[in-house]
Formats: sequence, structure tokens, C-alpha cells
Amino acid sequence: MRIATWNVNSIRARSARVVDWMVREDIDVLAMQEIKCKPEQFPAQAFEEAGYELAIHGFSQWNGVAFASREPMTDVATSFPGMPGFLKGEEGPGLPQEARAMGVTVNDLRLWSLYVPNGRTLDDPHYAYKLDWLARLREHAAAELAADPQLAIALMGDWNVAPLDSDQNVPGLIPGLSTHISPPEREAFHAFEAAGFTDVVRPLVPEGAFTYWDYKQLAFPRNEGMRIDFILGSPAFADLVTGASIHRNERKGDAPSDHVPVAVELALEGEDDDRPMIF
Repeated sequence: MRIATWNVNSIRARSARVVDWMVREDIDVLAMQEIKCKPEQFPAQAFEEAGYELAIHGFSQWNGVAFASREPMTDVATSFPGMPGFLKGEEGPGLPQEARAMGVTVNDLRLWSLYVPNGRTLDDPHYAYKLDWLARLREHAAAELAADPQLAIALMGDWNVAPLDSDQNVPGLIPGLSTHISPPEREAFHAFEAAGFTDVVRPLVPEGAFTYWDYKQLAFPRNEGMRIDFILGSPAFADLVTGASIHRNERKGDAPSDHVPVAVELALEGEDDDRPMIF
């Protein structure tokens, strides 16, 4: 079984490209972020004609998460318990939630599509929101795992954190002064490891493989990118992983997203294993 995550940066602009890649790479389940549309605006026909069913969560032209799956999806959730909200200029509990998280169950796998808040700058309220959002997500993921230690859970998406120095090559980013690489953000990311989740891609994909490049100033040709898209798995999920890949070529060509897909191959009991491996 092949599972992937991709910040598509507007699915209406890139549906043909996304579906083509999914079919070409034989992807069974894709978690999408930044779809930038409401469910009724999602270009569903292209996915359905390719054999995928959809679960979609979006409010407007901002944020938004979704799943496309060849297999039935159950237990669909559009938030996690305690997920904070955000409203510019407002503080405190009860703020409106953004469309940043979706959970589904496929073949006994609990999968989450996550679009972690950007943070903007270290003194912006969005940065505090980001850290709170990550902390509440960790609490929920740890509780899910504690309730069923054998549950195969994958936390997938755009984390907006480069947890290691080798995960970024962007001029102007200053440790301690820039978002995405600040110590609190990195600590928040690594807290998931302490809660029992591991990056299932990194052991199989070399260091320096980025997943995001800005559109500006020839960042992609200069390889001035960041590794901020991850699949973190519970022990049961990690045990199923047999291959992984970052699809750098999807940053090329006409109208690409600024992110590329990250995929894993899983060995599920009773599944045919005659398909080519992902490396």
C-alpha cells in the first residue's frame, strides 16, 4: 500500500497534475494540505474518475485539508480534541478553528492530514498559536497511542518546522530569530518523538532532501529549500514501512506547488507485493 502527503497549494489550480501523479505512482491514499477551497468547490470529478473517493475540509480560499483514497474511509474527523482556533487581534479560548486537520481510518490505519500554522514571525500572535496548536496535537496523538499502543497512526502533512540544521538551505534564516527553525518550534516537533512517534521517511531518504522551495529568487534551481513535510508514525505504523521517497521532480514543470509529495510504501498483511518498491 502506498500512502503520501502533499501540500498542493490550491487544488483547483493543480488537480490534473495531482491526479496524474497519483495514478502514475500508484498511490492508494493521499493526504492533501492547503487545498484553498470549500468542499463544494473541490474538483472532485477528476479524482473520482481515477478511482478515488474524497474527504474534504475547507472553509474558504485559505488553509484546507483533504484525503483521496482508493479504499473506504471511516471515522472522519475535522479537528482533534483541544485544537485551538485563531482570529487576528483576538485572544483566549473559543476562537474559530481553521481547516488544518483531518483524520480518517483506512484499512485499520489512523491517518491525519495536518497543515501546521506558519507562525509568521517570532513576535506575531500566530507564532504562539502555532506552538499551542502543536502542543494540543501532541497531547491528542499521545492519548490515541496510549489508548491503543498497537494502533498504526500516521501524522502527515506540512509541519512548517525544519527540525534539523540540515533541513534547510535558505539564505536569511537566522537560528533564534526566524520561524521554522527556532528552538521552541524544534522542541515542539521533537516532542512527538518523545511521545512515541518517529519520522518514518528520514531513515530511508538522504539528508539534504528538501520538500519545499519558495517561488521567489530562483530558490528551486539554487536548491534553497526546506524539509518541512513529514510523515510521523506510531511504532505499529513504522513497522509497516518498507520504502519512502520525496518526489523532487514535482517541483518542476508548469505551475507546480511550492511543495512536493512525500510517500511511503507499507507492507500490509495479505496485500499483493508484486508492485515496484518506492526508493
